[in-house]
Amino acid sequence: MTTVRIADLGALVGTAVELRGWLTASRSSGKIAFLQLRDGSGFVQAVVSRADVGDAAFETTRGLTQESAVRVRGEARADPRSPSGVEIKATHVEAIAPSVGYPITPKEHGVDFLMERRHLHLRHRAPWAILRIRDEVERAIHDFFAARGFVRFDAPFFMPTAVEGTTNLFEIELFEEEKAYLSQSGQLYAEAGALALGAVYTFGPTFRAEKSKTRRHLLEFWMVEPEVAFLEHDGNVQLQEDLVAYLVGRVLEHRAVELETLGRDPARLEPAAQGGFPRISYDEALALLAEAGEQLEWGDDFGAPHETLLGERFDRPLVIERYPTHVKAFYMETVPGDPTRVLCDDVIAPEGYGEIIGGSQRIHDLALLEQRIAEHALPREAFDWYLDLRRYGSVPHSGFGLGLERTLAWITGVHHLREVIPFPRMLTRMYP
Repeated sequence: MTTVRIADLGALVGTAVELRGWLTASRSSGKIAFLQLRDGSGFVQAVVSRADVGDAAFETTRGLTQESAVRVRGEARADPRSPSGVEIKATHVEAIAPSVGYPITPKEHGVDFLMERRHLHLRHRAPWAILRIRDEVERAIHDFFAARGFVRFDAPFFMPTAVEGTTNLFEIELFEEEKAYLSQSGQLYAEAGALALGAVYTFGPTFRAEKSKTRRHLLEFWMVEPEVAFLEHDGNVQLQEDLVAYLVGRVLEHRAVELETLGRDPARLEPAAQGGFPRISYDEALALLAEAGEQLEWGDDFGAPHETLLGERFDRPLVIERYPTHVKAFYMETVPGDPTRVLCDDVIAPEGYGEIIGGSQRIHDLALLEQRIAEHALPREAFDWYLDLRRYGSVPHSGFGLGLERTLAWITGVHHLREVIPFPRMLTRMYP
């Protein structure tokens, strides 16, 4: 008898199957026991009758505890009452390994309790659903860029200096008193990749030493950062919209069960999958905030409350373009004829989830980039290799960074970023 996955049972109705997994819950009544099983691919109920398995096996079944590892054989039967539409009529139940005193019981537990036991909490339905959606989104990212001819490009995690200043960097002591920093972005290296390979993307963990306890911040998170030669601002914004629409569409198509498990209404995501993201300028955003009672001066940057107010006005992500030059990074190209603004954009998710993408056209003029590095008081010698990209065949190029965890928090509808990464690293959380 071949061992099968719970996820595949729907195609095996009427056949004999064997499952190996874990017991999430059980109940018994007289001569029948009901086992709730999981195997990583899904959840299913097995119905165990004393008459079918015998007295000894039935007593073994009744003695199984939460998270005991088991082997179950039986017939896959259609059951319209089951969320999966299938249940198992068991003919054999075998205990593989016991589980004694499992700490996460069906009662309500607090966040700290569950985070202290994150290594076990991952087994439960909500984390299971979230991490399967995360997997789908990560696969979709690679599929999206592969279909468009991008090359995966791996940037280093150790950096000699910062992309956007050293304020929020983790400093590392190297040999002979030399210092390095954990990467806050692979962008600069991706620019070198784009001028070598045309279109590239980096994808991996990044690190920001922000002493923030908000639900939108982690010390370690994942970003995907494409960079494209000969791509200018408008094309860059369109690429962002295409990517987000594709990712949401993939989740809606392939992870409907997981969204239902989380209680996430697909109708809230469908507009984003259709594209057509509204686009407004920084100045128009200021005006919308003023209408909402938030008075900001021209040149003020937007914080989380402002992003929430703006994002909640639309049923799909909002693109805000052309911010003031002085509030953005040194490498951003200015608007033609207006050096006070840069060709950049932020993508704001709806429903209060804030910024999920930041992007820009990059400066390709050597003299202007040298000027910007000086204005930002950055160490010229650390950027000499970056300036080489402007010395030898420089062309307009653009890119952006999409924060995976913020995007996932919005798609899954969870409250805090710690819920969408297997083991969150935060100002108050380093264990387990």
